[in-house]
Amino acid sequence: MVAGDAIPGSLTGAPGDAARGRAIVLDRQRGLCLLCHAGPFPEERFQGDLAPSLAGAGARLSEGQLRLRMVDGRRLNPDTIMPAYFSTEGLRHVGRAWQDRRLLTAEEIEDVVAFLATLRD
Repeated sequence: MVAGDAIPGSLTGAPGDAARGRAIVLDRQRGLCLLCHAGPFPEERFQGDLAPSLAGAGARLSEGQLRLRMVDGRRLNPDTIMPAYFSTEGLRHVGRAWQDRRLLTAEEIEDVVAFLATLRD
C-alpha cells in the first residue's frame, strides 16, 4: 500500500470526484481542513494558519503523496497535528464517539485527493 512517501493507488480502485472533495475540504463539520489550512477559497472566512496552505497542493505533491497525508500523516511525521483520516490504530486523545471510527471513508479520501490535485497555483 505505502511506497516511500506515497500511497500510489486509489483506495477504492476508482478516481475521486473533485467537486465532492471540495465540499468536504470546505465543510467545517466533516473535513475540518480549514481549521488548520488556508487555501484559495475567498468565500470562506477564518481559514487556519497552523499548517501549509492548500494553494498549489497539486503542484507540490502527487496524488499518492496527498493520499498518504490524508490516510495517516504520522507515517511521514510522527508528531503531526493532522488527523489520520483513514486510520484507527495507535491514535491518542481520541474522543469516545470517534474511537475505532475512520474520519472519512475511502471514497471521501479519494474525493479530497482528486480536489487537492486540481490546486495547481
